[in-house]
Amino acid sequence: MIRRKVLFACAAILMSATLAVAGLLALDILLRHRATGLGLNAWGYRGPAAGHKKQGESRIGALGGSTVFGYGLPWTEAWPAYLEQQINARPAAHAPATVINLGMPRDSASTFAMTIDDYTYLKCDVIILYEGYNDLDTQSPPKDPGSRAAVTNYLTWRHQSPIFRWTGYFPILPLVLNEKAMSLMHGGDLNAAYDSREIVFRPGLATRVTAGALKATADIEVALEQRFGRLTDADASASTTYDSTCGRWSLYCGAVQEAIRRARQGGQRVIVVTQPYLSDLHVDQQRALAASLQREFGADRDVRYVNLGRLVDLHDPQLAYDGLHLTARGNERIATALTPAVLETTR
Repeated sequence: MIRRKVLFACAAILMSATLAVAGLLALDILLRHRATGLGLNAWGYRGPAAGHKKQGESRIGALGGSTVFGYGLPWTEAWPAYLEQQINARPAAHAPATVINLGMPRDSASTFAMTIDDYTYLKCDVIILYEGYNDLDTQSPPKDPGSRAAVTNYLTWRHQSPIFRWTGYFPILPLVLNEKAMSLMHGGDLNAAYDSREIVFRPGLATRVTAGALKATADIEVALEQRFGRLTDADASASTTYDSTCGRWSLYCGAVQEAIRRARQGGQRVIVVTQPYLSDLHVDQQRALAASLQREFGADRDVRYVNLGRLVDLHDPQLAYDGLHLTARGNERIATALTPAVLETTR
C-alpha cells in the first residue's frame, strides 16, 4: 500500500513538472512570435533558423555585438541580411549563400571562440569577426579577475541562460518578464527604467526586449556570481589569451587570435573586419589588431582582414542613428563593402 502511494506521488510530481515545462515552453513560443522586432529564433540567433545545410550551399556566420545584431532595427535591416541578399544577387554560377546573424548585444571579442563552438553544428564555411567597440574598456588583463568589470563580459549573452547551455534552445520568457518588471518599477516608463540602469544605447520605446533586457538579466547573473561563484559549466569561459605585442590591447588581440585559430581548426575561413571608426582610441585599437593579424596569420590565405574604418561617418544621422548603431542605409553600405571579400573567400 505504501509503495503504491509513493509511486502515485512520484507520478503526480512528474506529471505536474511535465505540464509546467510544457506550459512555459508554449508561453515562450507565443512571446517569441509576438516579439517580432527582436527576431531571435529558438536557437538564439537572429533571423530564420538555418536548418540542414543543402548541397552546394555556402554558409557565412557573422559574429559580434549589437552592430552585427542590428540593434534598433528589424533583423532584415541588419547588415548580415543585406550581405546575403547581395551575394545571392550575383551571377547564378556562384553557390547560393546563407548568412547567419550570430551577433548579440554587448558580446565582445572575448566571446568569439565560445560562439564558434556553440554553433559548430551550423557548418559555416566562413566566419566574419566584427567587433571592437565592446572591447574599448578592456585594454589590458584585469588586475582583479573577480571584479565586476572582469566578470561582465566573460559569458556570451546566450550563456547567461542555463537552458541554452544545456540544450541549445534560447528562451525569451526571462527577458520579457525582466523588462516588464523594469517597466512596472518605473511607472510604466520603460525608457526611464533603461536610463536608471545606465543603458548606453536607447533607440526608443518601440524597440522592445533588446539589449536593455539582456543587460538587466546579465547583471543579476553577475551579482550572483560575485557572491556565490560562477554559475556556468567550467568550459564556457571567455578568452584569456593575451598577445603582449599588442601593448594595451593585448587582451583584445589575443581574443581575436584565439577565435581565428578555433575557426581554422574546424576548417573555416575567417574575415576579420574593422568597424567604422568610433574614436581615436578605436583607431589605435584597430591598428594594433591589424599588425597582430599580419604577424600571426600573414601566411594564411584563408584569413583575411578588411578595414571599413573610413567607410561610414558615424556623425551622419542618415547612416548612424545614435552615433554608433547604423541605420538600414548604413548597414547596406557595410554589406556592399564586404560582398567582394566574402565572394572571393567562398570560391
